[in-house]
Amino acid sequence: MVETTCKVGYLHIYVEMEGFWISSAIHAIKALSYVYDLLTFPVYLILQRPWEKRKATRRIKARPATKHDNSITYRSVDPPRSMHITLEREKIDTLEKMLTWVAKIHKEKKCLGTREILAEEDEAQPNGRIFKKYKMGEYKWKTYLDVDRLTTSFSRGLRELGLTSHQNIVIFAETRAEWMIAAYGCFKQNLTVVTIYATLGDDAIAHGINETEVDTVITSHELLPKFKRLLSKLPSVKTIVYMEDQLKPTDTTGYKESVRLIPFSDLIQQGNKSRAPMAPPKASDTAIIMYTSGSTGVPKGVLLTHSNIIATLKAFCDAVHIKSDDVFLGFLPLAHVFELLAESVCLLTGVPIGYSSPLTMIDSSSKIQRGSKGDASVLHPTCLTSVPLILDRISKGINEKVKRSGAFRQAIFNFAYEYKLKWYKRGYDTPFFDKFIFGAAKQVLGGRVRLILCGGAPLSPDTHTQVKICLCVTVTQGYGLTETTSCATVMDVHDRSTGRVGAPTTVCDIRLKNWEEAGYRVTDTPHPRGEILIGGGNVSLGYYKLPDKTKEDFFNADGKQWFGTGDIGECHPDGCLKIIDRKKDLVKLQHGEYVSLGKVEAELKTSPAVENICVYGDPHKTYTVALVVPNHDYLKEMSKELGITGKTLEELCNDPRVEKAVLQELVEQAKKCKLQNFEIPGAVALCPEQWSPDMGLVTAAFKLKRKAVQERYQHEINRMYAS
Repeated sequence: MVETTCKVGYLHIYVEMEGFWISSAIHAIKALSYVYDLLTFPVYLILQRPWEKRKATRRIKARPATKHDNSITYRSVDPPRSMHITLEREKIDTLEKMLTWVAKIHKEKKCLGTREILAEEDEAQPNGRIFKKYKMGEYKWKTYLDVDRLTTSFSRGLRELGLTSHQNIVIFAETRAEWMIAAYGCFKQNLTVVTIYATLGDDAIAHGINETEVDTVITSHELLPKFKRLLSKLPSVKTIVYMEDQLKPTDTTGYKESVRLIPFSDLIQQGNKSRAPMAPPKASDTAIIMYTSGSTGVPKGVLLTHSNIIATLKAFCDAVHIKSDDVFLGFLPLAHVFELLAESVCLLTGVPIGYSSPLTMIDSSSKIQRGSKGDASVLHPTCLTSVPLILDRISKGINEKVKRSGAFRQAIFNFAYEYKLKWYKRGYDTPFFDKFIFGAAKQVLGGRVRLILCGGAPLSPDTHTQVKICLCVTVTQGYGLTETTSCATVMDVHDRSTGRVGAPTTVCDIRLKNWEEAGYRVTDTPHPRGEILIGGGNVSLGYYKLPDKTKEDFFNADGKQWFGTGDIGECHPDGCLKIIDRKKDLVKLQHGEYVSLGKVEAELKTSPAVENICVYGDPHKTYTVALVVPNHDYLKEMSKELGITGKTLEELCNDPRVEKAVLQELVEQAKKCKLQNFEIPGAVALCPEQWSPDMGLVTAAFKLKRKAVQERYQHEINRMYAS
């Protein structure tokens, strides 16, 4: 007993001593940094000119064009930049004209890159299990002239299959170079590309293919087996063109006999020999029927014309500053309008696109051999697109790594983070800290990334700030929808704020319209608020085969096509927009308080305990509840601290003590994010399964399908309210 007491006493003394030394070391580092600041401040002041950065951040980006009692319309003050002017001067109004033009300009410059897979080998893990890993080589590049020739051959191959102008053709494949070659090949023959997410379930895939009445589908080696069971639901499909795998031959047995299966390379060879005429589209022709990810029901096909897409390309070229040595990392789904337009901007501006996937992107990705390099380490990209979910995971990964690094390193990191953030807000860069403290984090994505374009959902200010600080990059948020060809607003390159999505682009207007029911008005102070309407050349003509829904959401006014988004925004004095609510996410509780479920979820998702979350509010109750997919590693650590051991993940999720601890974490996170008391969930239920598009609980872009989640977990929701 005495011995145990002594051990505990020694341990207590050791912990106190360790804390003392860490505290002393940090104080010493702070003193050194103070001296360093005094010595270097005049140099940084002269070289970095922070007053110019602060002024650029505050500059007016948009002004009201019209004002009425129930609406206010904002318009960009920025003039078109050189690429925008060039496109108009050269009369480039279709994607077919664009590719032909850039091929003549960039010729032998790298265009589309695919990393070579040399072999797939077994790798033994420390636990004795065997995993399949790729032995990978370098990137193999196609030049602009190569891409132009391949798209021409592919387009002629499609004509040889009997396809004619204005027919619909489905691309159902993962993001890769062949996806872009196929799409632009279709555009050269004025075929309409129907895009379908590779992660959708069978019913959604069949819905898109049947509704558009296609007889030809372009897919990949990996996705082709889906059609063994799907073809019975697809009576109109007669031809499937499949993109081959680098290593494995494609099994084409067991398919419906009446359907012909053609390798992608064979179709190109067939096109090489063909002299079929080309049928270039007009600006008003439909280029794409892009199915929305369907967060509120059955996916809707959005009609996007060539002129819609060219308008967005002009806007993005005005908003994003391209550099001569830029390289783009492509990995998000090309079936998502945001990625397709981002990569099309790269094609237009001569930025090489290197393709990747989450399985091979970084050195620690699941398919990369131990000791080998991931795609980012080989490609060294400077730009990439992301969705908030990915940036949230990066942010949590940084926090977990810092937490595991030990008390001293954690203290050093926290000091460096606060130091850099302080000077960043004042308009200064911190090259010393960037190199020696944050340099390792930057190397994860190849060491050269300068710009991350983020869209698709709200990005929390905490995540935005942490990714900017730790990865030493500019994170530029944008706002747009499939119905507006992904274009509406983009953050200014000099804007250092967070929580906002930028000002209107040069090709569209943003109108705020009163939503009286929830008390959002354009006369609100200090900022006008209301439902966001988007009008301009980027706005779709409507939905495919849905005239009533088109009439409900789209209208023409002031010589423009307009779309009612259902999102609620507020406009700041510099013309920048902040998304503050969504009509369909708003619930009125029993005492009359309105809760924005999406806003609460975006804030609570930054908690280290949360992998995903869906907040539910019953109008007949006084509080909300939350369904939480927990972070598995965090949950295990939490359960150890609670003295709970030897339980499976499912058992932990059902343990009331763990539920209570997670709820407390959410309450603390909510207070940190300054949520109102009525916005904070009063109970949680933990869901052990990851929500995936295959389950039908999230869209292919990982947005919540709120109704589907509610239906699946109605029992848990009832239990939470009953408790």
